[in-house]
Amino acid sequence: MSSQKTNYSELAQYIPQNENEENYALLTHYLMMRDGEAKNAKRTELIQQFGFEEEKLDSAEELYRGKHIPFVAQQNPSFTFIDLFAGIGGFRIAMQANGGECVFSSEWDSAAKQTYYENYGEVPFGDITKPETKAMIPEHFDVLCAGFPCQPFSNAGLKKGIEDTRGTLFYHIAEILNLHKPKAVFLENVRGLISNDNGKTFQTVLRTIMSMGYTCNITPSQLENFSLIKLKTEASKMVLSAKDYGVPQNRPRIYIILWKDDLGINHFDYPQPLKKKISVGSILEKSVSDSYTISDKLWAGHQRRRIENEQKGNGFGYCLFNKDSLYTSTLSRRYYKDGSEILIEQKGKNPRKITPREAANLQGFPKEFQIPSSDVKAYQQFGNSVAVPVVTVLSEEIRRQILEV
Repeated sequence: MSSQKTNYSELAQYIPQNENEENYALLTHYLMMRDGEAKNAKRTELIQQFGFEEEKLDSAEELYRGKHIPFVAQQNPSFTFIDLFAGIGGFRIAMQANGGECVFSSEWDSAAKQTYYENYGEVPFGDITKPETKAMIPEHFDVLCAGFPCQPFSNAGLKKGIEDTRGTLFYHIAEILNLHKPKAVFLENVRGLISNDNGKTFQTVLRTIMSMGYTCNITPSQLENFSLIKLKTEASKMVLSAKDYGVPQNRPRIYIILWKDDLGINHFDYPQPLKKKISVGSILEKSVSDSYTISDKLWAGHQRRRIENEQKGNGFGYCLFNKDSLYTSTLSRRYYKDGSEILIEQKGKNPRKITPREAANLQGFPKEFQIPSSDVKAYQQFGNSVAVPVVTVLSEEIRRQILEV
């Protein structure tokens, strides 16, 4: 087990010292369970199979009773879900706000796991590609949520179902779906997934899940017979941008929702854009340290590269906004490097980068969300995240349709 200091090291005194790297996840997932038969069974499992001590579990329970956890599931939740490739929990905030209860989370990045713990009281399990990690998933849950990495499939188009996806991270999502058969699947990815490998990646993702008994707004016959142009047209109806749902960021992402065939749901109603427009000023802090103002050297470099790019016809190189701008460009994981994709104008001095809190605001995270102390980690984590307001409106519809069946 890593000796690196973490914000959940406070739990070290309660876990077995048996080198099981998932002890923190095991303990915290147990502590966040509601009292009842399932929690009692999990307690017995921790003691008998994983070496936890009964008295130490009691002490950990006492700690959690006095611990402030910003985001917990509502009482009497309406449905359950799992949070794969969880990052810092953008899916979780949205699903919990709509009556969902998270029963399993997984994330490999150590810094993101620390942020997740700070906000949800759970340390996510680690590498979901490991069979022992998959074995920790409860047998029954209603919705699988995942913002998965986009990878081309070398065997795409061979119509072998799940076998087409071997060697990719999506394969492990498919394995979990095939074993657990939840009611719904809720996936997020970059818009480029649609055209990746000339559309084969997108087709394989849908075909694989459909072959397990799921339905989405694109039918199997449409999927197999569409040209890439027609496929893009249909898939574009699944693309939503954050700027249309309450935060001023142009962040187009594809959101794929599928339902288990036996539920009788053959269509998902994607929400319409909100009519209310807001400006970049709505996410800006009133007082910002000069440390976020970019240096003369960096600003001169941005300007020089912009001129060079314009001459080559390669775009502008940096993006400048002010409080009256209707939206920014997309916040990315690499923002910490130079901030070039989103710079804020300042009167009488160089532009500045947005602060980590402004990055959280731009992604729609609530003001109570606990941000990493490292600016670099904060930019990486928010740049990787889903836009919470978009996932929230989609979660509302998922909840509505689940309750109707």
